[in-house]
Order: sequence, then structure tokens, then C-alpha cells
Amino acid sequence: MLFKKKNNHHIVKKSYDKETKRPVLKCSICTGEQVAGFQDKKTGKFEDIMLVRSPAEIELFRETYDITGEIKKIY
Repeated sequence: MLFKKKNNHHIVKKSYDKETKRPVLKCSICTGEQVAGFQDKKTGKFEDIMLVRSPAEIELFRETYDITGEIKKIY
């Protein structure tokens, strides 16, 4: 086997209210820092979940919350 997973821990699945919230990446124009979280569709309020430092962490966010499709970036 050429490709073997290095970590054997399971991802704990979590959920969010798809009716009222949308997954987003909040990006800083100045520092380039990205935070994955959810934005309230009505109020626009952002709820931060995790700091993102690599594409692998975006994938972890996707897998944890079962997110498919594009994640919108907000600034």
C-alpha cells in the first residue's frame, strides 16, 4: 500500500442548522488569517469554530460538519 493514513483517530461528526446558518471562511485582508465558522443567514453574525492554517484543516472542518460544495469567504 503506497498511501497510508498516518493518524488513526476518528473525526467526531457535528452538525449545524442548515436552515439558519451557512459555513464560511472569515479571512483577514491584512494578515491572511482564516477562521472557519458559520454565519447566520438573517443577521450575518459570525460564529467562529476553528483557526485554519492549511488546506487539511479546511478538509477537517468539511468532514466534521459534513459540508459539501464551496465554502464562501467573507472579509
